[in-house]
Amino acid sequence: MPMPLEGMPESRARPDDTGPGDSNTRANAQTLALGVIGNGSIAALIDGMARIVWCCLPRFDSDASFCALLSPQREGGDWIIELEHVERAEQEYLPNTAVLVTRLYDRHDNAIEITDFAPRHRSRGRFYHPVMLARRIRPIQGKPRIRILLRPLCDYGARAPETTSGSNHLRFLLSDVIQRLTTDVAVPLIERGLFFHLDRPAHLVFGPDETLVTSPADFIHSSLEYTIAYWRDWVRYLSIPYEWQEPVIRAAITLKLCQYEATGAIIAALTTSIPEAPGTRRNWDYRYCWLRDAAFVVRALNRLGATRSMEEYIRYVFNIFSAEGDHEVGPVFGITFERELPEREAAGLDGYRGMGPVRIGNDAWRQRQNDVYGSVVLASAQLFFDQRLENRGDARTFQRLESMGRMALRMAEEPDAGLWEFRGRAAVHTYSAAMCWAACDRLAHIATELGLKDRARYWHDEAVALHERISKRIWNERLGHFVDAYDGEHLDASLLLLADIGFVRGRDPRFIATVDAIGKALGRGDYLFRYIAPDDFGAPETSFNICTFWYIEALAATGRKRRARLMFEHMLAQRNPLGLLSEDIAPGTGEHWGNFPQTYSLVGLIQTAMRLSRRWEDEL
Repeated sequence: MPMPLEGMPESRARPDDTGPGDSNTRANAQTLALGVIGNGSIAALIDGMARIVWCCLPRFDSDASFCALLSPQREGGDWIIELEHVERAEQEYLPNTAVLVTRLYDRHDNAIEITDFAPRHRSRGRFYHPVMLARRIRPIQGKPRIRILLRPLCDYGARAPETTSGSNHLRFLLSDVIQRLTTDVAVPLIERGLFFHLDRPAHLVFGPDETLVTSPADFIHSSLEYTIAYWRDWVRYLSIPYEWQEPVIRAAITLKLCQYEATGAIIAALTTSIPEAPGTRRNWDYRYCWLRDAAFVVRALNRLGATRSMEEYIRYVFNIFSAEGDHEVGPVFGITFERELPEREAAGLDGYRGMGPVRIGNDAWRQRQNDVYGSVVLASAQLFFDQRLENRGDARTFQRLESMGRMALRMAEEPDAGLWEFRGRAAVHTYSAAMCWAACDRLAHIATELGLKDRARYWHDEAVALHERISKRIWNERLGHFVDAYDGEHLDASLLLLADIGFVRGRDPRFIATVDAIGKALGRGDYLFRYIAPDDFGAPETSFNICTFWYIEALAATGRKRRARLMFEHMLAQRNPLGLLSEDIAPGTGEHWGNFPQTYSLVGLIQTAMRLSRRWEDEL
């Protein structure tokens, strides 16, 4: 086993902690120093010592076969490639790919290199993205000794799987799938977890229970080559900003890894139950598709020119809405269109750093969150205006979106849980109402583009009337700024989006006053809280990353770009060693909290970089 932390029993060493000499992450050992590999079917989290500590099989929201991140009560839940007497590690992505490389060095000048990826490339006119993890281990220095511990668990850590073996493979009967490890390492060495000298490259393919038609070495060699080519080709066509290219590219690739290829669903994060702060019960399952979060992802990728994600997501949304009609729509769905996501607790997992409970499912599906109608329309709008698309939006598509507009009009001024998903109270939230206005406003623009004059006039008039009603109820004359709910007195960070969605202009004095009030009330140094008023679980303890990015954008929109750039550079410095972000940051320590990697946070990074970057033309 890798060396545990000093003073901790080996079985409770935290899976995201680094080895004693890891220069990349030693200074920030308490952060989520994890990398992500994936292919649109599955994704895995890998720590700084190349341990796979989280992966759900056979899809994002399935049983966590690798669950060491959440402290299983049984031994295992991980896939370790251990270098004997390891002393330090280095880790990086191959540039412009989702291929992760880790180099481990021991105290005797021996070293190995581990290359991790999930195959993704075009094959026979389709995308090849199997439920598969591939690992290559190479000796790069001296005579290293390693051992391989492949220890998946079942039922969220509750039991070990049944296994069988052959001459060159191991089979694992997991909860929802049978996986086969095919390898050119002698099978008994893996079965018994024995150390051996690595004198040649070793190859491990953990995938469907099928026989490889070629050797593991040849399969990995060709799959790695094709996968690298796929990601570099995808990145090549991104419309990235002049500045901060590497952070934007890494964020974009990671967002792409959070889209489920089979349906187009985009999940909020790959994990469940990483708490928002130490010891809090604010820990939720984010492995589902929130229509709002996914719409933010689509808009960010659209700005980069990656429009296929939008087309796939709209396909997912229309599959949901085809059965809904003009009825209320829930805020969150399963990745294969599940409407009910009942919440329960996993008894076999103690939680991230022992901070349970671990939740499976999310009761937010029961809530009313009225901003979803505007989210869907805004995510779909580019379909009607982008001439690059093969299947642009037409009158029939517009008619389907109109059901969202009708629901927006019906629900705009009805109480809801809001985008922060309050579980114990409801109000007519400003952001929800404004997004309902945005649905009507964009439908008017789309109708105009399609030449549907009567529909354009109808939606324009409804948008104007709704805007007037909302404006009267969300402005607090005594306080001198917009408030979070009709006739309210509190602030929340979603008010920073009023300019972004076009409800007010960025230089509107009311918006500037609101931005200033939010910075004063919700700011903590270079971080921003989403709100500070106590909710169902008390007062929030950590800043919300996307809110910090919203504030930076609002500063830029109101003309304070120097301050905005300084804050943005600070946020870039808070990314983990591989350039990723979780949901929250503790202002006092810079420690990452919340589910990981958080699509919201990466969206904020991309959007802010696009707004603040100098233009290419200014530098060439």
